[in-house]
Amino acid sequence: MSRQPTGPSPSPAPDAIRAPVLDALDRRLLDDFQQGFPLTPRPYREIAEQLGISEAEVIARLESLCRAGIVSRVGPVVRPGRAGVSTLAAMRVAPERLEAVAAVVSGYPEVNHNYEREHTFNLWFVLTAPDADRLRVVLEEIASRTGIPVMDLPMLEEYHIDLGFRLQWT
Repeated sequence: MSRQPTGPSPSPAPDAIRAPVLDALDRRLLDDFQQGFPLTPRPYREIAEQLGISEAEVIARLESLCRAGIVSRVGPVVRPGRAGVSTLAAMRVAPERLEAVAAVVSGYPEVNHNYEREHTFNLWFVLTAPDADRLRVVLEEIASRTGIPVMDLPMLEEYHIDLGFRLQWT
């Protein structure tokens, strides 16, 4: 779960700042393959060839970046309606239950991500499924398992946002 920024917050004490240690290959993985990910039977092998390392090392580095929380997922972003169906959903969760409910939500492979917002509806998530029936089933299961109603917010108008961006490294 990630927290949506709500404005400036106090800076942590200097000894509390722990910048991730990334080498040049990690940085290339993060910058060079956000877009144009190879659509081949062995994409990690193709990336490895471009980086001059082994396929196993590419996979190990990506796993390490995921475990460190630097990368949240490796996978495609597909335009809505092109493959399956999706929706934005929101829940009103008591603060003391937020982490537990977020874990239930994140346990579904259909959930792309979830995040906390400072709002009455404080847990938001995006859900993608192969069809409308599966989407409905997952929303109902989440509501049943948590005891909290889920507000379904289907897309009414499509906007294209390019999610790829070059990272700044100092």
